[in-house]
Amino acid sequence: MESFPESPGREEREAMATTEIPLRGVVADHIRAVNAFDVDAIMATFAPDAYVNDNRREIRGAAAIRRWVEKEMVGEHVTVEPVEVLDHYGDVVVRGRYDGDYDKSGLPEELIMSNYFAIRDDRIVSLTVVFNQASEYEYGDGADAA
Repeated sequence: MESFPESPGREEREAMATTEIPLRGVVADHIRAVNAFDVDAIMATFAPDAYVNDNRREIRGAAAIRRWVEKEMVGEHVTVEPVEVLDHYGDVVVRGRYDGDYDKSGLPEELIMSNYFAIRDDRIVSLTVVFNQASEYEYGDGADAA
């Protein structure tokens, strides 16, 4: 029977969990292409079998992602200004200030969205875009201690 490695302790978890990093690699290429409204350059950042979850809407595969990019990203002139970039166990989280020609009714004046990128072989294999709201639970409040 295969055994699983021992779970890391609290100090090890905190040391490896989340680290602020510079924007780089395929994620930087992706955001640069989004801000340039360049459909082909955006698509070049995705793996052929990638998926996107844009606020609870799942978009699977290159053809569907291209249609989403053409209509909702480039078509609505969406721009993303990164305000925070984190590495979380190898995935990249970009919190970005969004703007564009999309319907802004019901949204805050400054819209910050969280973008969760999973990267494999220098391509985006999944991108989840979420409008997060403040939580009553703060990370590091001791509730998650081992």
